[in-house]
Amino acid sequence: MWNGMIDRKPALIARCRSAADVSAAIRYARGAELDVSVRCGGHNVAGTSVTDGGVMIDLSLMRSVNVDVDARVAEADGGCLLRDVDIATTEHGLCCPAGVFSYTGLGGLALGGGYGWRCRKWGLTCDHIIGAEVVLADGTIVQTSETENPDLLWALRGGGGNFGVVTKFRLALRPVGRLVLRTGLYAGDNVAIALRAYRDATATISDDFHLLGGLRHARPGDEIPEELADRPVLDMLAIYSADDETSAQQARELFDRMPEGVAGESVLSYLELQTMTDESSPDGRRYYTKSGYVTELPDEAIDRLIDSAAKNPSRTGSIDIEFLLGQVSRADGESSAFPQRHAPFMVSAYGSWDAPEMDDTGKYWARGCISTLQEWEHPGGYVNYISLDDDPAGAEATYGSAIYTRLTEVKRRYDPDNLFRGTRAVRPADGSSR
Repeated sequence: MWNGMIDRKPALIARCRSAADVSAAIRYARGAELDVSVRCGGHNVAGTSVTDGGVMIDLSLMRSVNVDVDARVAEADGGCLLRDVDIATTEHGLCCPAGVFSYTGLGGLALGGGYGWRCRKWGLTCDHIIGAEVVLADGTIVQTSETENPDLLWALRGGGGNFGVVTKFRLALRPVGRLVLRTGLYAGDNVAIALRAYRDATATISDDFHLLGGLRHARPGDEIPEELADRPVLDMLAIYSADDETSAQQARELFDRMPEGVAGESVLSYLELQTMTDESSPDGRRYYTKSGYVTELPDEAIDRLIDSAAKNPSRTGSIDIEFLLGQVSRADGESSAFPQRHAPFMVSAYGSWDAPEMDDTGKYWARGCISTLQEWEHPGGYVNYISLDDDPAGAEATYGSAIYTRLTEVKRRYDPDNLFRGTRAVRPADGSSR
């Protein structure tokens, strides 16, 4: 498991190589009356891929990817990591927009939504699911597409792992070229100035332009004045297409308005972009994430975030402020179960430490950070960032009543006994309370 805080032991691990293997594992679990969990990459912060005393369906041996270049479609096994899909598709100048860590499992990310570096330009990973092979709770293997079990396809696009085990994804692909990464590192009073410039820029930037700011403690090697080393610093990242002159001009204007800092610029391939943060979150470290959507970032919210960053008990954690909208907000609401597409910002407090005795302190810090922003809270939450102690019964608040009601109807059809229970558990309409 990626998160060293997860310490659960299944009764059985079924290392599957096919949908038929998955079907057999599900039938066994049902017969033995055991809970079921599904492991793809094991990268979920809440550790949903393992349950104590249950059956873990491990898809990690199922990692084949086939690319139809002419159709711009990839068929990816359910156990693929993002890097498997990226390597197979970028060879042909194509990609499926997905995530920010290449060792993340495709299945968990896509089923929960899938923000990533290019989501403002192309939308979420779940928006690119055009079909799937799914093993249902009774062991039946079905196909889903716009014409075959379309209600299941709708639910798989953002409804989490509540409806079955996806053993194969059909993904729409996008042509992708070189990308520009511009960075800035700011310290002291310039942190607040830079965050305000970032906030103001979001009012006019193009969909091609992706912005993220990360507040953290200074580290050895940061080029900042020694007297500012005990105050939070801000990493600013701007990403856009190398051939998009509008984005390039907007980047120039933004960084011209920024205060003094350490600036950087590089041109990357899509594969380089997708792997650039891999080493920042090593396997086995203890992680806790608390996130929330916010409607705006007034000066008071910025000041509170900087104050929270200063109180971070870990030298390796951070607070990320990501601007969303773009194509995420323009997708047809009827095409997927993903909620809260119109949230402007997502703020995520990433707790990260090695010592178990820091668990309580680190969790308290992350929860406190997000609670300071309640005045500007946007409803709902991101399924993939639900943490260990968040209420698994809070699905209706996460999805909103209209989407949640529709999900419960799909659940009743495909998993009436509630065998599959994701991070945000969707219960069958008028069905099992299990």
